[in-house]
Amino acid sequence: MKYFLIAGEASGDVHAAELIKQLRKHDPEAQIAGLGGDRMVTAGCRVYRHIRYMAFMGFVAVMAHLRDVKDNFRIAQEALLSEQPDVLVLIDYPSFNLRMAAFCKKHLPNTKIYYYIPPKVWAWKKRRIHAIARLCDRVLGIFPFEPAFYAQYGYECTYVGNPTAEEISKVERLKVKGERLIAILPGSRPSEICHCLPKMLEAARRYPDYRIVVCAAPSIEDSFYAPYLSARETLTRETYATVQSASAAIVNSGTATLETALLGCPQVAVYHLAFSWLIGLIRWVQPLIFSIPYFTLVNIIAGKEVIKECVANDFTVEKVANELGRLLTDEGYQKEMLAQYEHLSSVLGTASAASTAAGIITAKQ
Repeated sequence: MKYFLIAGEASGDVHAAELIKQLRKHDPEAQIAGLGGDRMVTAGCRVYRHIRYMAFMGFVAVMAHLRDVKDNFRIAQEALLSEQPDVLVLIDYPSFNLRMAAFCKKHLPNTKIYYYIPPKVWAWKKRRIHAIARLCDRVLGIFPFEPAFYAQYGYECTYVGNPTAEEISKVERLKVKGERLIAILPGSRPSEICHCLPKMLEAARRYPDYRIVVCAAPSIEDSFYAPYLSARETLTRETYATVQSASAAIVNSGTATLETALLGCPQVAVYHLAFSWLIGLIRWVQPLIFSIPYFTLVNIIAGKEVIKECVANDFTVEKVANELGRLLTDEGYQKEMLAQYEHLSSVLGTASAASTAAGIITAKQ
Protein backbone atom coordinates (compact mmCIF):
# COMPACT_ATOMS: atom_id res chain seq x y z
CA MET A 1 0.00 0.00 0.00
CA LYS A 2 0.96 3.63 -0.40
CA TYR A 3 1.14 5.80 2.72
CA PHE A 4 1.46 9.58 3.02
CA LEU A 5 2.47 11.04 6.40
CA ILE A 6 2.42 14.68 7.46
CA ALA A 7 4.45 15.91 10.43
CA GLY A 8 5.20 19.60 10.80
CA GLU A 9 7.64 19.90 13.69
CA ALA A 10 10.50 18.07 15.41
CA SER A 11 8.41 15.99 17.83
CA GLY A 12 6.10 14.91 15.01
CA ASP A 13 9.13 13.91 12.94
CA VAL A 14 10.28 11.62 15.79
CA HIS A 15 6.88 9.97 16.19
CA ALA A 16 6.35 9.66 12.43
CA ALA A 17 9.74 7.99 12.00
CA GLU A 18 8.87 5.36 14.60
CA LEU A 19 5.53 4.80 12.91
CA ILE A 20 7.24 4.35 9.53
CA LYS A 21 9.48 1.64 10.97
CA GLN A 22 6.45 -0.19 12.29
CA LEU A 23 4.46 0.28 9.07
CA ARG A 24 7.28 -1.46 7.19
CA LYS A 25 7.19 -4.37 9.65
CA HIS A 26 3.45 -4.79 9.11
CA ASP A 27 3.62 -4.07 5.38
CA PRO A 28 7.04 -4.89 3.87
CA GLU A 29 5.90 -3.57 0.47
CA ALA A 30 4.89 -0.19 1.88
CA GLN A 31 5.60 2.89 -0.23
CA ILE A 32 5.93 5.90 2.06
CA ALA A 33 6.07 9.60 1.25
CA GLY A 34 5.10 12.77 3.06
CA LEU A 35 6.15 15.99 4.73
CA GLY A 36 8.58 15.81 7.65
CA GLY A 37 12.15 15.89 8.84
CA ASP A 38 15.47 14.08 8.83
CA ARG A 39 14.27 11.21 11.01
CA MET A 40 11.50 10.41 8.55
CA VAL A 41 14.01 10.48 5.70
CA THR A 42 16.29 8.09 7.58
CA ALA A 43 13.32 5.79 8.21
CA GLY A 44 12.73 5.58 4.46
CA CYS A 45 10.19 8.29 3.73
CA ARG A 46 10.38 10.39 0.55
CA VAL A 47 9.92 13.87 1.99
CA TYR A 48 8.41 16.53 -0.26
CA ARG A 49 8.79 19.37 2.26
CA HIS A 50 11.12 19.57 5.26
CA ILE A 51 9.94 20.66 8.70
CA ARG A 52 12.50 23.49 8.70
CA TYR A 53 10.00 25.31 6.46
CA MET A 54 6.98 24.28 8.52
CA ALA A 55 7.67 24.59 12.28
CA PHE A 56 6.22 28.05 12.85
CA MET A 57 4.53 28.64 16.21
CA GLY A 58 2.09 31.49 16.88
CA PHE A 59 0.38 34.16 14.81
CA VAL A 60 3.43 36.43 14.49
CA ALA A 61 5.71 33.62 13.29
CA VAL A 62 3.12 32.43 10.77
CA MET A 63 2.62 35.94 9.36
CA ALA A 64 6.37 36.47 9.13
CA HIS A 65 6.67 33.27 7.05
CA LEU A 66 3.41 33.55 5.14
CA ARG A 67 5.04 32.71 1.80
CA ASP A 68 6.49 29.51 3.26
CA VAL A 69 3.09 28.61 4.75
CA LYS A 70 1.37 29.04 1.38
CA ASP A 71 4.10 27.01 -0.31
CA ASN A 72 3.65 24.26 2.27
CA PHE A 73 -0.03 23.87 1.43
CA ARG A 74 0.64 23.95 -2.31
CA ILE A 75 3.44 21.39 -2.10
CA ALA A 76 1.41 19.10 0.15
CA GLN A 77 -1.64 19.25 -2.09
CA GLU A 78 0.38 18.60 -5.25
CA ALA A 79 2.22 15.73 -3.56
CA LEU A 80 -1.02 14.11 -2.41
CA LEU A 81 -2.54 14.30 -5.88
CA SER A 82 0.68 12.93 -7.38
CA GLU A 83 1.06 10.08 -4.89
CA GLN A 84 -2.61 9.06 -4.75
CA PRO A 85 -1.97 7.26 -1.42
CA ASP A 86 -4.16 4.53 -0.01
CA VAL A 87 -3.67 6.03 3.45
CA LEU A 88 -3.04 9.53 4.78
CA VAL A 89 -1.63 9.67 8.31
CA LEU A 90 -1.70 13.01 10.15
CA ILE A 91 0.63 13.55 13.13
CA ASP A 92 -0.38 16.41 15.45
CA TYR A 93 0.18 19.85 13.74
CA PRO A 94 -3.60 20.55 13.66
CA SER A 95 -3.96 23.89 11.86
CA PHE A 96 -2.20 22.49 8.81
CA ASN A 97 -3.29 18.88 9.04
CA LEU A 98 -7.01 19.51 9.35
CA ARG A 99 -6.92 21.58 6.17
CA MET A 100 -5.04 18.79 4.44
CA ALA A 101 -7.57 16.26 5.69
CA ALA A 102 -10.37 18.35 4.16
CA PHE A 103 -8.45 18.59 0.87
CA CYS A 104 -7.87 14.84 0.82
CA LYS A 105 -11.49 14.08 1.64
CA LYS A 106 -12.63 16.20 -1.28
CA HIS A 107 -10.09 15.23 -3.94
CA LEU A 108 -9.14 11.69 -2.90
CA PRO A 109 -12.33 10.21 -1.42
CA ASN A 110 -10.98 6.66 -1.50
CA THR A 111 -7.96 7.51 0.66
CA LYS A 112 -8.31 6.44 4.29
CA ILE A 113 -7.41 9.18 6.78
CA TYR A 114 -5.91 8.40 10.20
CA TYR A 115 -5.05 10.95 12.86
CA TYR A 116 -2.17 9.59 14.95
CA ILE A 117 -1.50 11.85 17.96
CA PRO A 118 -4.55 14.07 17.45
CA PRO A 119 -4.76 17.69 18.63
CA LYS A 120 -5.26 18.26 22.36
CA VAL A 121 -8.93 19.20 21.92
CA TRP A 122 -9.54 18.21 25.53
CA ALA A 123 -7.33 21.16 26.55
CA TRP A 124 -8.42 23.89 24.17
CA LYS A 125 -10.19 24.52 20.84
CA LYS A 126 -12.67 21.81 21.72
CA ARG A 127 -14.69 22.59 18.60
CA ARG A 128 -12.01 20.88 16.51
CA ILE A 129 -13.27 17.51 17.68
CA HIS A 130 -16.17 17.71 15.22
CA ALA A 131 -13.88 18.39 12.26
CA ILE A 132 -11.55 15.57 13.30
CA ALA A 133 -14.42 13.10 13.55
CA ARG A 134 -15.94 14.24 10.25
CA LEU A 135 -12.70 14.11 8.27
CA CYS A 136 -10.88 11.10 9.74
CA ASP A 137 -11.65 7.41 9.47
CA ARG A 138 -9.84 6.59 12.73
CA VAL A 139 -8.40 8.65 15.57
CA LEU A 140 -5.45 7.06 17.38
CA GLY A 141 -4.76 8.80 20.69
CA ILE A 142 -1.77 8.61 23.02
CA PHE A 143 -3.51 9.52 26.28
CA PRO A 144 -5.72 7.00 28.10
CA PHE A 145 -8.51 9.49 28.81
CA GLU A 146 -8.99 10.47 25.15
CA PRO A 147 -11.43 7.65 24.20
CA ALA A 148 -13.82 8.71 26.98
CA PHE A 149 -13.52 12.35 25.96
CA TYR A 150 -14.40 11.57 22.34
CA ALA A 151 -17.23 9.31 23.48
CA GLN A 152 -18.87 12.26 25.24
CA TYR A 153 -19.50 13.69 21.77
CA GLY A 154 -20.51 10.39 20.21
CA TYR A 155 -17.16 9.86 18.46
CA GLU A 156 -14.58 7.07 18.61
CA CYS A 157 -10.91 7.33 19.56
CA THR A 158 -8.57 4.40 20.18
CA TYR A 159 -5.83 4.59 22.81
CA VAL A 160 -2.73 3.00 21.26
CA GLY A 161 -0.23 3.66 24.03
CA ASN A 162 1.97 6.58 25.06
CA PRO A 163 5.34 7.06 23.28
CA THR A 164 6.87 8.82 26.29
CA ALA A 165 5.93 6.03 28.68
CA GLU A 166 7.24 3.49 26.20
CA GLU A 167 10.55 5.33 25.84
CA ILE A 168 11.03 5.76 29.59
CA SER A 169 10.28 2.07 30.18
CA LYS A 170 13.43 1.26 28.18
CA VAL A 171 15.68 3.55 30.22
CA GLU A 172 18.16 1.73 32.44
CA ARG A 173 17.32 2.56 36.04
CA LEU A 174 20.04 3.90 38.29
CA LYS A 175 20.79 1.77 41.33
CA VAL A 176 21.61 4.82 43.45
CA LYS A 177 19.31 7.86 43.58
CA GLY A 178 19.02 11.00 45.64
CA GLU A 179 22.23 12.85 44.85
CA ARG A 180 22.14 16.37 46.29
CA LEU A 181 21.32 17.77 42.91
CA ILE A 182 18.61 20.02 41.48
CA ALA A 183 17.77 19.42 37.82
CA ILE A 184 16.45 22.27 35.72
CA LEU A 185 14.57 21.57 32.47
CA PRO A 186 13.86 25.00 30.95
CA GLY A 187 12.14 23.91 27.73
CA SER A 188 13.04 23.28 24.11
CA ARG A 189 12.43 26.63 22.41
CA PRO A 190 14.71 29.67 22.70
CA SER A 191 11.88 32.01 23.71
CA GLU A 192 10.69 29.87 26.61
CA ILE A 193 14.26 29.30 27.81
CA CYS A 194 14.86 33.06 27.86
CA HIS A 195 11.70 33.66 29.89
CA CYS A 196 11.98 30.71 32.26
CA LEU A 197 15.61 29.84 32.92
CA PRO A 198 16.62 32.99 34.89
CA LYS A 199 13.81 32.51 37.43
CA MET A 200 14.38 28.77 37.64
CA LEU A 201 18.07 29.29 38.37
CA GLU A 202 17.43 32.00 40.94
CA ALA A 203 15.02 29.73 42.80
CA ALA A 204 17.50 26.82 42.78
CA ARG A 205 20.32 29.05 44.02
CA ARG A 206 18.41 29.48 47.27
CA TYR A 207 19.70 25.99 48.17
CA PRO A 208 23.51 26.28 48.12
CA ASP A 209 24.05 22.76 49.44
CA TYR A 210 22.71 21.33 46.18
CA ARG A 211 24.46 21.08 42.84
CA ILE A 212 22.48 22.67 39.98
CA VAL A 213 22.42 21.01 36.56
CA VAL A 214 20.63 22.52 33.56
CA CYS A 215 19.38 20.03 30.96
CA ALA A 216 19.93 21.34 27.43
CA ALA A 217 17.43 20.80 24.63
CA PRO A 218 18.73 18.74 21.68
CA SER A 219 18.21 21.55 19.17
CA ILE A 220 19.80 24.36 21.24
CA GLU A 221 23.56 25.04 21.18
CA ASP A 222 25.52 25.15 24.44
CA SER A 223 26.48 28.76 23.77
CA PHE A 224 22.84 29.81 24.06
CA TYR A 225 22.80 28.85 27.75
CA ALA A 226 26.17 30.35 28.66
CA PRO A 227 24.98 33.91 29.53
CA TYR A 228 22.56 32.52 32.13
CA LEU A 229 24.94 30.19 33.97
CA SER A 230 27.26 31.03 36.82
CA ALA A 231 30.36 29.04 37.74
CA ARG A 232 28.18 27.03 40.11
CA GLU A 233 25.91 25.54 37.43
CA THR A 234 26.57 22.72 34.98
CA LEU A 235 25.03 22.16 31.56
CA THR A 236 24.31 18.61 30.44
CA ARG A 237 22.73 16.73 27.58
CA GLU A 238 22.26 13.58 29.68
CA THR A 239 18.77 14.61 30.71
CA TYR A 240 17.35 11.25 31.75
CA ALA A 241 20.37 10.28 33.87
CA THR A 242 20.40 13.73 35.49
CA VAL A 243 16.69 13.65 36.34
CA GLN A 244 17.00 10.14 37.77
CA SER A 245 19.88 11.27 39.99
CA ALA A 246 18.30 14.51 41.18
CA SER A 247 16.67 15.14 44.54
CA ALA A 248 14.15 17.41 42.79
CA ALA A 249 13.57 19.19 39.49
CA ILE A 250 12.18 22.47 38.22
CA VAL A 251 10.50 21.72 34.90
CA ASN A 252 9.02 23.88 32.18
CA SER A 253 5.51 22.57 31.48
CA GLY A 254 5.31 20.18 28.54
CA THR A 255 6.24 16.59 27.82
CA ALA A 256 9.21 17.04 30.17
CA THR A 257 6.90 17.01 33.20
CA LEU A 258 5.62 13.58 32.18
CA GLU A 259 9.17 12.33 31.53
CA THR A 260 10.29 13.61 34.93
CA ALA A 261 7.37 11.87 36.64
CA LEU A 262 8.00 8.55 34.89
CA LEU A 263 11.68 8.80 35.86
CA GLY A 264 10.62 9.16 39.51
CA CYS A 265 11.89 12.63 40.35
CA PRO A 266 9.88 15.05 42.56
CA GLN A 267 9.21 18.24 40.62
CA VAL A 268 7.64 21.67 40.45
CA ALA A 269 6.32 22.81 37.06
CA VAL A 270 6.54 26.34 35.70
CA TYR A 271 5.00 28.02 32.69
CA HIS A 272 5.48 31.51 31.30
CA LEU A 273 2.53 33.28 29.72
CA ALA A 274 3.10 36.44 27.71
CA PHE A 275 1.12 39.45 28.96
CA SER A 276 0.22 37.55 32.13
CA TRP A 277 -0.18 40.93 33.84
CA LEU A 278 -3.39 41.27 31.78
CA ILE A 279 -4.75 38.09 33.29
CA GLY A 280 -3.73 38.39 36.90
CA LEU A 281 -6.73 36.30 37.85
CA ILE A 282 -5.40 33.44 35.74
CA ARG A 283 -7.16 30.75 37.77
CA TRP A 284 -10.44 32.57 37.11
CA VAL A 285 -9.72 33.25 33.45
CA GLN A 286 -8.33 29.79 32.70
CA PRO A 287 -11.71 27.97 32.51
CA LEU A 288 -12.83 30.51 29.91
CA ILE A 289 -9.85 29.69 27.68
CA PHE A 290 -9.00 26.08 28.46
CA SER A 291 -11.21 23.01 28.85
CA ILE A 292 -9.27 21.57 31.79
CA PRO A 293 -8.17 22.94 35.18
CA TYR A 294 -4.48 22.02 34.82
CA PHE A 295 -1.57 22.86 32.53
CA THR A 296 0.76 19.88 33.01
CA LEU A 297 0.30 16.41 31.52
CA VAL A 298 1.00 14.83 34.91
CA ASN A 299 -1.97 16.57 36.52
CA ILE A 300 -4.22 16.27 33.45
CA ILE A 301 -3.77 12.50 33.24
CA ALA A 302 -4.15 12.07 37.00
CA GLY A 303 -7.20 14.35 37.09
CA LYS A 304 -5.86 16.12 40.16
CA GLU A 305 -2.89 18.15 41.36
CA VAL A 306 0.02 15.77 41.72
CA ILE A 307 2.70 18.40 41.09
CA LYS A 308 2.57 22.09 41.86
CA GLU A 309 2.04 24.35 38.85
CA CYS A 310 3.55 27.83 38.99
CA VAL A 311 1.88 29.46 36.00
CA ALA A 312 1.80 33.07 34.73
CA ASN A 313 1.60 35.40 37.76
CA ASP A 314 2.24 32.42 40.05
CA PHE A 315 5.57 31.86 38.31
CA THR A 316 7.73 33.82 40.72
CA VAL A 317 11.13 33.02 42.18
CA GLU A 318 9.65 33.02 45.67
CA LYS A 319 6.87 30.53 44.91
CA VAL A 320 9.12 28.19 42.95
CA ALA A 321 11.79 28.32 45.68
CA ASN A 322 9.22 27.60 48.40
CA GLU A 323 7.86 24.57 46.54
CA LEU A 324 11.37 23.37 45.79
CA GLY A 325 12.20 23.59 49.49
CA ARG A 326 9.21 21.43 50.33
CA LEU A 327 10.27 18.85 47.73
CA LEU A 328 13.77 18.73 49.20
CA THR A 329 12.83 18.51 52.88
CA ASP A 330 9.33 17.04 53.30
CA GLU A 331 9.76 13.26 53.08
CA GLY A 332 6.04 12.55 53.35
CA TYR A 333 5.31 14.95 50.49
CA GLN A 334 7.97 13.27 48.37
CA LYS A 335 6.58 9.79 49.03
CA GLU A 336 3.03 10.80 48.16
CA MET A 337 4.18 12.35 44.87
CA LEU A 338 6.20 9.28 43.98
CA ALA A 339 3.21 7.04 44.76
CA GLN A 340 1.10 9.11 42.38
CA TYR A 341 3.82 8.73 39.75
CA GLU A 342 3.58 4.94 40.07
CA HIS A 343 -0.17 5.09 39.49
CA LEU A 344 0.38 7.35 36.49
CA SER A 345 2.84 4.86 35.02
CA SER A 346 0.39 1.97 35.43
CA VAL A 347 -2.39 3.96 33.74
CA LEU A 348 -0.22 4.79 30.71
CA GLY A 349 1.22 1.30 30.31
CA THR A 350 4.25 0.51 28.18
CA ALA A 351 2.64 -0.70 24.95
CA SER A 352 4.30 0.44 21.72
CA ALA A 353 2.09 3.24 20.41
CA ALA A 354 3.72 3.15 16.96
CA SER A 355 3.38 -0.62 16.63
CA THR A 356 -0.25 -0.64 17.76
CA ALA A 357 -1.08 2.27 15.46
CA ALA A 358 0.69 0.62 12.51
CA GLY A 359 -1.27 -2.58 13.08
CA ILE A 360 -4.54 -0.66 12.89
CA ILE A 361 -3.50 1.40 9.88
CA THR A 362 -2.30 -1.58 7.85
CA ALA A 363 -5.23 -3.83 8.71
CA LYS A 364 -7.44 -4.75 5.75
CA GLN A 365 -10.34 -2.34 5.50
